[in-house]
Amino acid sequence: MINDGSCFVGLQVGPEEINCELLLMSKKLSAVHPGEVLREEFLVPMKLSPNAVARVVGVPRTRIERLVNGQTALTADTALRLAKAFRTTPAFWMGLQAQYDIERAQDEIHAGLKKITPIVDAA
Repeated sequence: MINDGSCFVGLQVGPEEINCELLLMSKKLSAVHPGEVLREEFLVPMKLSPNAVARVVGVPRTRIERLVNGQTALTADTALRLAKAFRTTPAFWMGLQAQYDIERAQDEIHAGLKKITPIVDAA
C-alpha cells in the first residue's frame, strides 16, 4: 500500500491510503490469445477463413481453426508460416504466445509468487 496519492504516472488520487495491487488486479484485462489476434486483426479485416489461411500456409485446416478459437497454442512452425503469409515476423507471433503464457501463469500462481523473497537485491 502507498499513501503518496499515486499508483501510476499521471493518475492522481486523494491522499488516502490505497492498495495499488488490488487496483491493478481489478482493472486487469484477460490475456489475449494469439489466435484472437490472428482472427480479429488479420482474418476478419481481410475476409479470410481459417481454411483459406491453412491452404496458403500449408497446414491442416483444423490447426488454424483451433488456433483462432483459442483451443491450441501457437507453435514456432505456425509462427514462421503466418509471418511469411502476412509479412510479419515469427517473433511477432511468438511474442504474442509468450505474453499469453506469462499472463496465464501469473494468474494461476499469483499467491505463490507473492511468497517468494528475492535472493538478491536489485542494483
